[in-house]
Amino acid sequence: MWIADGWKDYEVIDTSAGEKLERWGDYLLVRPDPQVIWNTPRKDRGWKHPNAHYHRSKKGGGEWEFFDLPEQWDIHYKSLTFHLKPFSFKHTGLFPEQAANWDWFSEKIKTAGRPVKVLNLFAYTGGATLTAAAAGASVTHVDASKGMVGWAKENARASSLEDAPIRWIVDDCVKFVEREIRRGNHYDAIIMDPPSYGRGPKGEIWKIEDAIYPLVQLCAKLLSEEPLFFLINSYTTGLAPAVLSYMIATELKPFGGHVDSQEVGLPVSSNGLVLPCGASGRWER
Repeated sequence: MWIADGWKDYEVIDTSAGEKLERWGDYLLVRPDPQVIWNTPRKDRGWKHPNAHYHRSKKGGGEWEFFDLPEQWDIHYKSLTFHLKPFSFKHTGLFPEQAANWDWFSEKIKTAGRPVKVLNLFAYTGGATLTAAAAGASVTHVDASKGMVGWAKENARASSLEDAPIRWIVDDCVKFVEREIRRGNHYDAIIMDPPSYGRGPKGEIWKIEDAIYPLVQLCAKLLSEEPLFFLINSYTTGLAPAVLSYMIATELKPFGGHVDSQEVGLPVSSNGLVLPCGASGRWER
């Protein structure tokens, strides 16, 4: 398992009965987590006194209950600054477990010894984009949500990366990749963090089990002659690490290199265990 253990501003304090108690900077949140199927004693006082609690509805979805939480606040990871705010379906605008991947590809970019062009698909609020840019890469950031791209730009400004070579694109990721192939553009590295289910800007339906392999096939055509890395993240339980490895190894076989896929996780400070948070597949030379 790849563990995101480099955080100072974030921690999973405890987990119990379908929920996790987290510290995001100065604030404590209680949020649902489907992986937490155990019912252990809630000894930490933060369970009773969080700044906000997201309550899951039995009908689907849910809502936030706020006690003492600002509309927006910041946390930091190394040189980066992220704006956080509670919004739809329990999210805050950041997936902290991805820091395990940020550290990995940041080092790849820094030691490449050459200019690196990165394509970040389903790029959300820009964690991977800013990490790659801070490491010295030029990045194309693509997301179907105009609001998310705007949020990512805010994070870039907060991280003093507003002048970094980042191309901000609001578009359906599959259609963008298809156009880039037609244009003859190539990238040294590709990152994708697809949702399990989603809709594009014109109502295009994305279902990861059906769409991920065709997208990997397309992205292989976008790689440069000497690609540096390829990263797929998955929060879908049906896509086990071995499935990610199989897809990547099949399509990137002509480039040689090495494939590895693992669960990603976050350390739980109350007991020293690790909370699983999905899986990642990595290819590298």
